[in-house]
Amino acid sequence: MRPTTKDLARAAGVSLATVDRVLNDRPGVRAGTIERVNQAIRELGFVRDISAANLARKRDYRFLFVLPDTEGRFMSGVVGRIDEANRAFALERVHADVLRIPETDAHAIAAVLDGLKAGAGTGAVDGVAIMAPASPQVRDAIDRLRRRGVSVVAFISKQPNAERSRFIGIDNRAAGRTAARLMGRFCGPGAAGALLVVCETMQLLDNLERRLGFDQVINGVFPGLGVSPSLETWGDPERTRATLAQALANAPDLRGVYVMSSEAERVLDPLAEMVDLSRLVIVAHERTDYTEAALRAGAADAVITQDSGHLVRSALRVLRASVDARDPLESQETVRIEILVQDNL
Repeated sequence: MRPTTKDLARAAGVSLATVDRVLNDRPGVRAGTIERVNQAIRELGFVRDISAANLARKRDYRFLFVLPDTEGRFMSGVVGRIDEANRAFALERVHADVLRIPETDAHAIAAVLDGLKAGAGTGAVDGVAIMAPASPQVRDAIDRLRRRGVSVVAFISKQPNAERSRFIGIDNRAAGRTAARLMGRFCGPGAAGALLVVCETMQLLDNLERRLGFDQVINGVFPGLGVSPSLETWGDPERTRATLAQALANAPDLRGVYVMSSEAERVLDPLAEMVDLSRLVIVAHERTDYTEAALRAGAADAVITQDSGHLVRSALRVLRASVDARDPLESQETVRIEILVQDNL
């Protein structure tokens, strides 16, 4: 049988109340007594039942997902998975709220983070999962948030220079390499021609890494395929149409299009008005009802995606582990790159 707090008290020669104070880091215990309890923990192999302790203390975990205020199918799906996780984790006293932030205003994002607080009381949070562009302002705000006692994970978008528990998401450089490998294979052996790479903005580290990975494989393995400079649409329909029309005019030998952003319809719908998509190789990102329909209709050849439900659950598990000062199970928190084609939906 696993050792209990009673066994700890007996082995250390102290009361149950003293053991409780040591386990919960409460004051009023001499250093020598703390060492005796910790020695007993090591000798007995005691593992604290955190769930039982939280239940006894009626302790709740309060987490917050800080997400861009852009509307889209992928982001709506993420919010839906957060609602789903709240129901699944309710018995474990875990609850997560959603706070929307301006997508590209680093100063406004930093101000939102600076307004969050740790501890008890209305509006206090134990941990934050943030999806935001990497910037010095956001980096510094995350560091200040951590110093106030709030656990932080970077969610879907990396914060490489900020102090955070970990990144929850796929390896975007590997995702770009995967897209290139699929593109080259679908174009066929010795294929030659032009490729378009389209995104909303290259100011996102995710897109930079995807583009770097894409170029690495295309240039190294499929030299006959020439890749355009990244076309930025900024999510604006008129700019998107004009940009695509100009790109098509300059690429009469177009063979394929790689859509790096998560809302593929913003690119593929206007593109379909200008060219027959079935004649091109189309690789896009993220599973939504739109990309599923595009795969079924033959308007897209492959979709590279990450399980949004896994992302949300992993963020909650990692944040909870950080709050409890324990290590998460690494194999459970690795988010894999998934490839969807028409046949495995």
